[in-house]
Amino acid sequence: MSRVPIPNAPRPDPSAARSTVGVAVIVVLVAVVAGWLHTQRPQPVSAGSTASIVSPVDPAAVPGFRPDAWFLPDDELLGFVEVPAGAFLMGSDPANDPRLFDNERWTPSVGTRSVELPTYYIGRYEVTVAQFGVFVEATGFPVDDLALSGPSDHPVVGVSWPDTLAYCRWLETTLAESSATPRRLRQLLDDGWRVSLPTEAEWEKAARGTDGRVFPWGGEPRRDRANYEGAGTTAVGSFSCPECPFGLFDASGNVWELTRSAYRPYPYDPAGDHANLDEDALWVMRGGSFIDPARNVRAAIRGGADPGARRPFIGFRVVITRNGP
Repeated sequence: MSRVPIPNAPRPDPSAARSTVGVAVIVVLVAVVAGWLHTQRPQPVSAGSTASIVSPVDPAAVPGFRPDAWFLPDDELLGFVEVPAGAFLMGSDPANDPRLFDNERWTPSVGTRSVELPTYYIGRYEVTVAQFGVFVEATGFPVDDLALSGPSDHPVVGVSWPDTLAYCRWLETTLAESSATPRRLRQLLDDGWRVSLPTEAEWEKAARGTDGRVFPWGGEPRRDRANYEGAGTTAVGSFSCPECPFGLFDASGNVWELTRSAYRPYPYDPAGDHANLDEDALWVMRGGSFIDPARNVRAAIRGGADPGARRPFIGFRVVITRNGP
């Protein structure tokens, strides 16, 4: 049985008053999630039987997305936004963020560190039910009922780490071969760039920008900027965030987002993303979900998910990157 993925964080600094609160939050989350998961029993759907669930998708149900382009966003790069090359602050400093967990510290004595990344392109939105449904319909990929049971414009959930990579491989091939693909995206793919999950460094820079802010919009939690402490997912892009860097939506809350980074203690090393994967690896997930408290939707929060876990609060977004697997 796969482990329930929760924020896989050591207890905060015991010298701080927040320690007891932090442990209590995690205990409550475990109890809530465990109880909910007992009622969520998704069953595998055999290949070819999914059409009645997701097809046809009503284009009117996903305004702003192109039914003729795999329900990707209707803009010049089909929803991918450029994150320019350069450095950003990764991790959490207790002087700036008293809500941190210890696994967000770069070292026990150093909170953050500057990390340099090359240019990449990341999805403005989390992958939706409609987008994942097109993939399932095109390939007959077997999925759980949960993955295609939500509204078309909500983030897809109930997907495992291998499921998300299968979608990425299909989308890469489809974009590379289709005349509907914008010239700029096709040139990237022709030059060897890959569609993939983001690394946790790519995810964090896109979510928080280069100034080390605590939340994508600033230093304090805001219920008008993200879907958290709620009852379920919302349509992607429902929460306006004009302060958020790079124009991303739902980087905080809605669903935890899987990355292609294996869970490792900091300091972050990109070479470690694919090291020793024959071991019992967890994969980093980021951003928190609708069921989480404010502390768990900060830009630096790190959770760990078993690769086979399919849960109603885990989804993903994708990148086009020069450094894909």
